[in-house]
Amino acid sequence: MTTTYKQYRLTSLEEPTDEMLRELMEEVVKAACKSSAKAKAEKQKRLQMVANEIETWRRCFNL
Repeated sequence: MTTTYKQYRLTSLEEPTDEMLRELMEEVVKAACKSSAKAKAEKQKRLQMVANEIETWRRCFNL
């Protein structure tokens, strides 16, 4: 988290500067990309687990 993010709070008394908004949006983009990558990795892990389970069942029942 940047200092800008820590310093800025949404209030009706102050408007963020363009620089503050840019930094805040960069942080949002970074967090979204990290979250998306983590979700994609988890999805792949779970799909692989299901594929492995299906293969195990096929071998057990000679399918």
